[in-house]
Amino acid sequence: MKLHRKGRAALVLALVAVVGMAFRVSWNALRDIAGAVGADETAAMLYPFVVDGLMALALIATLVLADRDRTFALRVLGAYTVASLVLNYVHGLVPELHGRTVDWGRLADWDPANWALVLLATSLPVGSIYFGSDLVAKVLHHRPASISTVSTNAEESTETAMKRSMADLPVSAPEPITPNAAALPRPVAVGFLKSTLPAKPYPSIAPAPAASIESRAVAAESTRPRRATGRVPDAAKPTRPKRTPEQLLAEARQATADWPDAKVTGEGIRRAIRTSPANARSLRDTLLAERAAASAKPA
Repeated sequence: MKLHRKGRAALVLALVAVVGMAFRVSWNALRDIAGAVGADETAAMLYPFVVDGLMALALIATLVLADRDRTFALRVLGAYTVASLVLNYVHGLVPELHGRTVDWGRLADWDPANWALVLLATSLPVGSIYFGSDLVAKVLHHRPASISTVSTNAEESTETAMKRSMADLPVSAPEPITPNAAALPRPVAVGFLKSTLPAKPYPSIAPAPAASIESRAVAAESTRPRRATGRVPDAAKPTRPKRTPEQLLAEARQATADWPDAKVTGEGIRRAIRTSPANARSLRDTLLAERAAASAKPA
């Protein structure tokens, strides 16, 4: 149920009136407490604004802030409400505070209670400076969530729901198209605006004979690039003459003279005398056979 604008204004004015009357009732108690803890007349007159004024500031911050900042404002409001209640309660228990006949700095007969009350009364102004500044800073830096963002999110969610609902609908299969089985009448040729007289005959033209196409073999095109052909220059030709098998065997014997049998391999011979792999394998077999025959003779 929404209140009318005038009803809201009346409610706010009633709240301000109640808070003002409560502040006036608490005024005397807090002023006398301030005088008992050593404040002068001017400080005692301003002391109620320190306590109850911060309560009003915390209440306004509670209405503006949100989340953790609102919780902090509620805690400040609760703490200063309890402190004001305790000081008003002490003012009612000690009649000497009314006429200011109590000893300076004496709020209770029991020393621990007196120390706690004096500490409470003197620490409230300092707390008001700290907590009041923090609340004002939080209120000034508070940025409420924009309504346009909320509405945009709501529209996007509605659109998504509509798309999902349309996607979930079953897809109807198209009905098969049946051909028209009824036979149509054969069209009749009718001449419009044409003479029915016979046309002048034209001589017939014989078609020219078409030449027969012979099948010929065509070379397939290769995708590989063609290598350049031509005469190899002398500089590109190898300068080493071609060696005979006897020369290769002699060079292999000389290169492998001090090699053990395990090292005599085709790859080793190929690298040593620079020959082809086939020649290297042939030379390896020959050399191993010669070594086997040489070792069998002394035995």
